[in-house]
Amino acid sequence: MRKTASAVWKGGIKDGQGVISTQTGVLREAPYGFKSRFEDGPGTNPEELLGAAHAGCFTMALSLMLTEAGLVPDRIETKAEVTLDKDGQGFSITAVHLTVKAIVPGTDAAGFEKIATQAKEGCPVSKVLNAKITMDASLES
Repeated sequence: MRKTASAVWKGGIKDGQGVISTQTGVLREAPYGFKSRFEDGPGTNPEELLGAAHAGCFTMALSLMLTEAGLVPDRIETKAEVTLDKDGQGFSITAVHLTVKAIVPGTDAAGFEKIATQAKEGCPVSKVLNAKITMDASLES
């Protein structure tokens, strides 16, 4: 399976603007630029999109692993916080922190934490990142 996305940039780094699109059209010329990446300007940025991809991937992996353990989650909600740090002359994504809250009948906190840790390590997006990945996992009722 292969999926594609594209970006187009026009102008210099601080005054230029870009757009990001995905094969499915979910993102179609979504604007991004210096202000949306390094300040609080409008538009998206690569770190936000990476966070969305990681949260989605992890959540599906967790659902799969819970199902394989005979558990059916009522709800799983994941937030991914991506850290971009100055690194010499450039920048690096150094960390992602996942916060997952779930309603999973039939399990306890320890069992859920164990499966969530396996999902964090097994998620394809986690495997591709060269960053420290941490997680807080909690069950809700």
